[in-house]
Amino acid sequence: MRAKASVSRIAGVFAVLLLTGATAMAAVTATSGRFDQPQPGFAPASTVLRPAAPESVGLDAAPIREAESVLARMTESDYVDGHPLFSGAVGLLAHEGAVVDTYAVGSAVRYADGDGTELPAEEQVPMRDDTIFDIASVTKLFTSLAVMQLVERGEVDLDVPVADYLPEFGVNGKQEITVEQLLTHTSGLEPGLFLWRDWPDKPSRIKAVMDVAPQNEPGTTYTYSDLNLITLGVLVERITGEPLDEVIAKRITEPLGMRDTEFNPPEAKLDRIAATEFQSTPDRGMIRGRVHDENAWSLGGVAGHAGLFSTARDLSVLAQALLNGGSYQGERILRPSTVLQLFTNYNTEFPDDSHGLGFELDQMWYMGGLTSPSTAGHTGYTGTSLVIDRQSRSIAVLLTNRVHPSRSWGSINEARQVWATSLARAMAVKPRHGSTAWSSSIGNAETATLTTPELVTNGRRATASFATFVSSEPTDPLVLEASTDGGRTWSALPLHVRGKGAPRETVTELAGTDHRAWWRVTANLPEADTVTLRWRFTTDESYTARGVLVDGISVTSSQGTLLDGERHPERLDGRGFTLTRR
Repeated sequence: MRAKASVSRIAGVFAVLLLTGATAMAAVTATSGRFDQPQPGFAPASTVLRPAAPESVGLDAAPIREAESVLARMTESDYVDGHPLFSGAVGLLAHEGAVVDTYAVGSAVRYADGDGTELPAEEQVPMRDDTIFDIASVTKLFTSLAVMQLVERGEVDLDVPVADYLPEFGVNGKQEITVEQLLTHTSGLEPGLFLWRDWPDKPSRIKAVMDVAPQNEPGTTYTYSDLNLITLGVLVERITGEPLDEVIAKRITEPLGMRDTEFNPPEAKLDRIAATEFQSTPDRGMIRGRVHDENAWSLGGVAGHAGLFSTARDLSVLAQALLNGGSYQGERILRPSTVLQLFTNYNTEFPDDSHGLGFELDQMWYMGGLTSPSTAGHTGYTGTSLVIDRQSRSIAVLLTNRVHPSRSWGSINEARQVWATSLARAMAVKPRHGSTAWSSSIGNAETATLTTPELVTNGRRATASFATFVSSEPTDPLVLEASTDGGRTWSALPLHVRGKGAPRETVTELAGTDHRAWWRVTANLPEADTVTLRWRFTTDESYTARGVLVDGISVTSSQGTLLDGERHPERLDGRGFTLTRR
């Protein structure tokens, strides 16, 4: 009965956190543009997306413009191995209901074949803000929402075995698999089957999914599986008595005004649809306007795991509806308490695979600097991603046609991270002391240092104290090091940390993305005649978050103050650290 217990717990949290009406509006105004003031509850239900300049909501436009330049470079012909990372992209960023950037770059249609032969310039189709993309596995979010609507209506119970609704599913060891386990990918089912290749028609393909045996004992592992969502799509159809595409249209996309989100888009929209892959197996040629995923294609273009097409604008509306607690422009698709379940981790047993009901959580590999335990989203194989950050009420949508013309051209996770991180870095972290703080937002495989002059301690006990704001991958630590030989050798100092989410034990490294709060840190210096201190922030070869800040540096001993970093910042040598007001 774990799900029922979770629902009760979530309802209690929800009762404490939910902000409504004038109180929530005041909170929006007070925290707009701030990364260091995470917000509880949902945005006001009246929040509607609107275009706005970044500066109008307290954002710094520079990181966003830099991310645009990176996306543009990624479309260049020689970006990687003699080809672009992707043909084109449309990105959208929103904060507190303000759409602060919609950026289109590259081509929706660029190639004639799978070898990368470029079409003549006049036959290529440029990306537009309203280009329609095959969103691939982002479809899973819509299927999950349809399931949660049935849960709200009392027609489906998360704890109940799926076989109670689909008796044919309850074979070969699947009798006890629950709806929740399908939503959280803990069912034990394998990632997928070659339905399009190994079974001749839709009925036999659906039967194959119903018949499959688990690879692992249900509930013991996390395995991302298309079969989970294909099954849930069948469940939705069985309970409602309607096709999945009609259910999603009637209950989600039409109420929200998502006019370009649909399965099997009509021919009339073809000129706005981005091409995907040139497929020779199966022999489909250059795919445009029909689903790329072979299994969804073999199921008639409509499936619980893939098949939807959408735009950046439409996906931002869905995201804002969830940030609003389940409603948009007066149309409610879910209750706030249900939405909270989407943002609550049900996979605590599998720390690297945090998952709400249908939504992925806390995945830096595409959420970048917006990552947190309550940041939700999903990616799609075709090159799509949606990130919803409740703590800052922010949205990052990146849609690319990275499989055009070939899926073998590589991963676009770098682009996903850059795009989401640009919004995180556009938000302010106000200095803890005074008007400036030392900030570092270095990229992958880099090191930044902030070094004091040699401090004369004459063997007396001395203490360093400082404030720090850390938003980094666990493997990208901030450390405080000391040298007693003029900087030839360095040793990390034990740190005593206080603040929201701070480590309780003494540590030598600071990292993480689960707090968004300033910490107060103290460290005892080695007893020597002279000591030099160095704050060192080092990143590994992949994944970066917003970065780190250091402020309020003070070094004291029985002799008095040896260094006051607030009054004399010029005494500090920053390399990769800069003084900033935000």
